[in-house]
Amino acid sequence: MSQRFTVTALSREGAAPGRPGAAAPHAPPDPLQSARTRGLPGEDGRAGGSYYMISRSLGPEFGGAVGLCFYLGTTFAGAMYILGTIEILLAYIFPAMAIFKGDDASGEAAAMLNNMRVYGTCVLTCMATVVFVGVKYVNKFALVFLGCVILSILAIYAGVIKSAFDPPSFPICLLGNRTLSRHGFDTCVKLVVEGNETVGSKLWELFCTSRFLNATCDDYFTHNNVTEIEGIPGAASGLIQENLWSTYLAKGVIVEKQGMPSVSPSDAPVDLDQPYVFSDMTSYFTLLVGIYFPSVTGIMAGSNRSGDLRDAQKSIPTGTILAIATTSAVWVAVAVALAVCKPLPWVTLVPLRFGEAVSGNLVVGTLAWPSPWVIVIGSFFSTCGAGLQSLTGAPRLLQAISRDGIVPFLRVFGHGKANGEPTWALLLTACICEIGILIASLDEVAPILSMFFLMCYMFVNLACAVQTLLRTPNWRPRFRYYHWTLSFLGMSLCLSLMFICSWYYALVAMLIAGLIYKYIEYRGAEKEWGDGIRGLSLSAARYALLRLEEGPPHTKNWRPQLLVLVRVDQDQNVAHPQLLSLTSQLKAGKGLTIVASVLEGTFLDNHPQAQRAEESIRRLMEAEKVKGFCQVVISSNLRDGMSHLIQSSGLGGLQHNAVLVGWPRSWRQKEDHQTWRNFIELVRETTAAHLALLVTKNVAMFPGNQERFAEGHIDVWWIVHDGGMLMLLPFLLRHHKVWRKCKMRIFTVAQMDDNSIQMKKDLTTFLYHLRITAEVEVVEMHESDISAYTYEKTLVMEQRSQILKQMHLTKNEREREIQSITDESRGSIRRKNPANTRLRLSVPEEQVGDGEEKPEEEVRNQSNVRRMHTAVKLNEVIVKKSQDAKLVLLNMPGPPRNRKGDENYMEFLEVLTEHLDRVLLVRGGGREVITIYS
Repeated sequence: MSQRFTVTALSREGAAPGRPGAAAPHAPPDPLQSARTRGLPGEDGRAGGSYYMISRSLGPEFGGAVGLCFYLGTTFAGAMYILGTIEILLAYIFPAMAIFKGDDASGEAAAMLNNMRVYGTCVLTCMATVVFVGVKYVNKFALVFLGCVILSILAIYAGVIKSAFDPPSFPICLLGNRTLSRHGFDTCVKLVVEGNETVGSKLWELFCTSRFLNATCDDYFTHNNVTEIEGIPGAASGLIQENLWSTYLAKGVIVEKQGMPSVSPSDAPVDLDQPYVFSDMTSYFTLLVGIYFPSVTGIMAGSNRSGDLRDAQKSIPTGTILAIATTSAVWVAVAVALAVCKPLPWVTLVPLRFGEAVSGNLVVGTLAWPSPWVIVIGSFFSTCGAGLQSLTGAPRLLQAISRDGIVPFLRVFGHGKANGEPTWALLLTACICEIGILIASLDEVAPILSMFFLMCYMFVNLACAVQTLLRTPNWRPRFRYYHWTLSFLGMSLCLSLMFICSWYYALVAMLIAGLIYKYIEYRGAEKEWGDGIRGLSLSAARYALLRLEEGPPHTKNWRPQLLVLVRVDQDQNVAHPQLLSLTSQLKAGKGLTIVASVLEGTFLDNHPQAQRAEESIRRLMEAEKVKGFCQVVISSNLRDGMSHLIQSSGLGGLQHNAVLVGWPRSWRQKEDHQTWRNFIELVRETTAAHLALLVTKNVAMFPGNQERFAEGHIDVWWIVHDGGMLMLLPFLLRHHKVWRKCKMRIFTVAQMDDNSIQMKKDLTTFLYHLRITAEVEVVEMHESDISAYTYEKTLVMEQRSQILKQMHLTKNEREREIQSITDESRGSIRRKNPANTRLRLSVPEEQVGDGEEKPEEEVRNQSNVRRMHTAVKLNEVIVKKSQDAKLVLLNMPGPPRNRKGDENYMEFLEVLTEHLDRVLLVRGGGREVITIYS
């Protein structure tokens, strides 16, 4: 019944047939609505009804999932309404129309299903044709359906009033307190007189072996009397007090009348062949709620036709509230009417059907005045109207989803006739509805449809609550008494009702909605509707960022958060895409990734180029599956731009701690001298900012994400023991499928007077505690061959000690940390003269051993010679050991303090990495080392 009231309430507001989505002449446009979407079908706030509210409030994924589930529920509900129409037609109005007939009870049930399939298909075809012609005809029929429903309801109320002084005749035969079925006997007596002889009645023959008085009879039949009472005593009988409390029956028990005398002489089991009335199902509260709820699922049928309304903002709230109020009042009144007129055991036996208010209810039919046919005819037109409304609302809901384009394969159903009628969506709806009709018996399918409706109502309430809690400026409800707690209460009730009715059907419905959600998330089109989920994400991100600002992150939470500096060409395309491939391969750390670039010029002149570069970088990030953010800045020169990115990228606790950049290949060219100067300044700035620096050499030779190394090695040259960055990077790379089959080798450099055997043993133990599998090899070299790294190592050790002091560690903890990052703690270096060694390490490399002061130029030349000697010797050893390695990682020493030696520093790195295919130079930032040892 609720469906008719909903549509009528909406229709009285004035529909605009043939103009779906037409704008109200007096409705001003929303100033906050995007000009990009204003006026598009399905995006004007009128078409789609509940789907529109959910999708625009909770996002396209939630909207599409719940909208499609609601569409399926509405479509299959139309099939149930049509089947109810055919059942009324064949069972009560024209039984002779049945094409198939059965020989026995089971055959009659199967024949009835076949009849419903044939006639249901015919009725569906007729209804689909009416809807195809135009919604205005459905609106005209709605008035007829409403009139029939109102007459049926009035007939019930009139019958209840009449029963107060003239109850209807509805006799019930009782044996003791047990209800007897009328099948097999006509009079409710034990004995009858035939001629001059008293013999048993037909009821006697059902309980006794013969009609004669000396026959052997059932004990219960012998000790109890037969009584005939009125099944409907009437409104003046005072039954309301008896029916105030619930009485549930178990399956297979005899229906008994409370208060009637009964004698049970024995505990013998009840013969199921005896004419008792048995309960055919176990009744309990949750079951009755599940049976009741589908009859009120039409309260939002009008909102699905929001595109046909002249003023949807006024009609939908008014029609929905009136539908709820009217439906609730009618159902409560009918329940009270039954409780007033009938004893409770027979109230629970009312055969309610899905989508039918009173059809099949002979007990209610006997209350109708002036004739039970009013109920039968009213129920017939009621289910007809409900089926038409389902076939009208469901295609419009599907059309709105299709026009939004969030489900790619449904876009074809967004097209229709010139006036906007959803022709293709109607065709699909009719086909799905035909599937339900061919199933015929939908008792097992119907509960999941109720779950779809409840899920829709739940998410509508959730959308309202989310918009209120987020305090979004465009959420301005006109209902002045609205409060978010009402929506939260409604959402909680819907969720509770889903599990009360059937917890396993609730899980199935949620699983179906979840699968649709994940499909839309994976394959659906991107939509930016400013939904509430994004608002929640923004609020959560703000809260998390504020929490991160409360203190420095714990060392156990450290992970590489990369700032990737890329160069774009004149067409704003990334010059070296392999740099982003390497970034993707390092994503096992699950840290922050910011891909940035610098354009030279002024912002006003180069803003379009920056937008194109940003879009190009974003496309490449998507292709390389790099999860992160893109940033393009415009600066007067590249050096200042990179400096700004290093200083200001990120937000709060989400700031980068490592910089990834490519090696300047053409730095030797005279006209490109600024390139290597910018690179060295970048090294100095990352060192000053305590950031780790990763420099890729020969980046064009790095593998893409589609390549696979079937075998090979990742070699780590741990020349300066300045922390665990060199250990961490191969560990992350080997989590990616490109490097998964590569083995890790670690080469550490020892001086000739070191205990190499002990060094290898300690380093192997160290890797074991880190749970890193790698081959270890100690390479012995003369001190003069690695002298360029000596000063660097001393600075690193002093820097780490200062950091440990700032971390406020205890003395024991600080000693353990210092031991893990210095050569002495690992027992790897056994100096013959420790005092001289420590003194030598503390001497700056600009000084010479004899203590005599020499000219600055001569000192610098000696330093350069010493560096180049180190580079040549180290390169010879590295090439010999790692020439066939897939990747070589080695420490990157810092640039000299004197800027006049910058060019020699570049030459030093060039010679150091010569004849190596893929090199990753790593310079620690000073903080990541504590993490790797923690």
